[in-house]
Amino acid sequence: MGARKYNAAQARKEARKGEYFAKLNNVPTSPRKMRLVADMIRGLEVNRALGALHFSTKHAARSLELVLKSAIANWETKTGKKADSETLYVTKVTVDGGMMLKRLLTAPQGRGYRIRKRSNHITVYVDTKNTNAEK
Repeated sequence: MGARKYNAAQARKEARKGEYFAKLNNVPTSPRKMRLVADMIRGLEVNRALGALHFSTKHAARSLELVLKSAIANWETKTGKKADSETLYVTKVTVDGGMMLKRLLTAPQGRGYRIRKRSNHITVYVDTKNTNAEK
């Protein structure tokens, strides 16, 4: 790796030290369905977001709840504080398209229909309001 790329990578690494996030790759749900659930919790306080996900009837809410709990645990580990004492908020949720399994469904008259089984990558960022106001 050249010096320019190395320096850029180190700068990115330093910038991410202040971010508290969790990521889950290749969740077997289409990104469109996952974004509907992600929009529900974006910007909410963490306990309200967990309640909304726990009682949601959407299948995608289960995976998002696990990622949110992991992001909270990561915040607690990095800061050394408990999430109950601070008011944590879901600052950012990104849902990106993941790997796609391509299958073929037999169809009449010798044809075949394509089936694309989509997956996604979820990233959840949490932080306190005070830190967001300083930035």
